[in-house]
Amino acid sequence: MNYKGKQELKDKGFQRQTTSTVLMIRPLNFGYNEQTALTNAFQVAPEPQGAKTIQEKALQEFDDFVEGLKKSGMEVITFNDTPSPYTPDSIFPNNWITFHEDGRIVLYPMEAHNRRLERKTQIISALESEYGFEISEIIDLSYFEKQDKYLEGTGSMILDRQNKIVYACLSTRTSPEVLELFCAHLGYTSICFQAFDQNDVPIYHTNVLMAVGEKIAIACLESISNEKEKENLLNSLLATGKTIVEISLKQMLNFAGNMLELKTTTGKPLLVMSKQGYESLTVDQINKIEAQATIFYADISHIEKYGGGSARCMMAEIFNPRKGS
Repeated sequence: MNYKGKQELKDKGFQRQTTSTVLMIRPLNFGYNEQTALTNAFQVAPEPQGAKTIQEKALQEFDDFVEGLKKSGMEVITFNDTPSPYTPDSIFPNNWITFHEDGRIVLYPMEAHNRRLERKTQIISALESEYGFEISEIIDLSYFEKQDKYLEGTGSMILDRQNKIVYACLSTRTSPEVLELFCAHLGYTSICFQAFDQNDVPIYHTNVLMAVGEKIAIACLESISNEKEKENLLNSLLATGKTIVEISLKQMLNFAGNMLELKTTTGKPLLVMSKQGYESLTVDQINKIEAQATIFYADISHIEKYGGGSARCMMAEIFNPRKGS
């Protein structure tokens, strides 16, 4: 997928950290993805006869989640998944695309072969033609798949857009080389580290262990065993003025790190998470979060169990300006 820029791109300076518009993909073939299960310890294999039930429950959870976001003041743009090609993880669009305030879009190299099929030009075209978003350039990094090097969007990267910092947990799905190229294109600096779960298994995506909003950061520091890497992460979060809410490994396994701060159409901060993630938090943690943002949570337990991803993974934030704005 090649797309040349329509205009000279310039750094606009200040970037918003949060947006009121998200892209979500309504699932058609949601289910346990054997291709991703090798590196995603959060996935649970279902009984063989349960595929139809899993899809039905995931669809209901998705629809309820979208309805709740809309009622909370969010603009949610949804596209229906297609019967073909078969994409059981299409419900997690944040891994294959990111949107940026200067009008650029970035497409990413994906480790699982069936996840590469999620990159669809029709979605990008519709966002431009039907929804009026400006797309000044598409930076397509998917060619790295031929080199077995991957960078799975805002699964691999936590973007501090205001300060142009990328936080990245290195894994088979997060290549330092591709990350470096992303930073060169977008003008970011990176802070990298390695993280492991309670069984010393590498954590597959950064966005299950941390989140960064305008004034708050959620982080599972316990997962980072290298003290220097942990110190670098902490120092950066503190230097950029973030209130840090530290979560435990157990809370991380309940998707307490997989949150996303959005801003309602009336300008109010909204921290979105799953019911499971919310219920794992302590009263003190909730109070700390609510001092900075309103909490919104949804029951997406089947999506979490069989997909191995949670609320943040289901939303790709759109920052591109609209034509005429």
